[in-house]
Amino acid sequence: MILRYILVSIGSGILFGVLDGFINANSLARRLYEVFKPIARTSINVPAGLAIDLVYGFALAGGFLLLEASLPGGSGWIQGLAYGGLVWFARVVMQVATQWMMFVIPAKALLYTLVTGLAEMLALGLLYGLVLS
Repeated sequence: MILRYILVSIGSGILFGVLDGFINANSLARRLYEVFKPIARTSINVPAGLAIDLVYGFALAGGFLLLEASLPGGSGWIQGLAYGGLVWFARVVMQVATQWMMFVIPAKALLYTLVTGLAEMLALGLLYGLVLS
């Protein structure tokens, strides 16, 4: 079980990074997130980003294992989707709500973050539910 946890954590960390790249580097996202240009970095520290994504992978996979027994649904994939929804709320919805309250950001950009964040968290949750259950 520990080997499976390690492999899934590494895999989900890599998946996290790949999904973030697709979500944030496409032309629509660049247009919507133009509002952040004055404060955005001009280059990305790839090794640090990879390390952060791997830590997220271990944390999220570990969180799934800790909460698995209390998640609704009788099968792993349903529990994975429930976990993805929970993480989406705690990670994405709360971030978007904070940005909405603190900054002048177009509603389209906030909505894009909500929708793409939901897809990302459900994909990761599904992975955890199918492989770790």
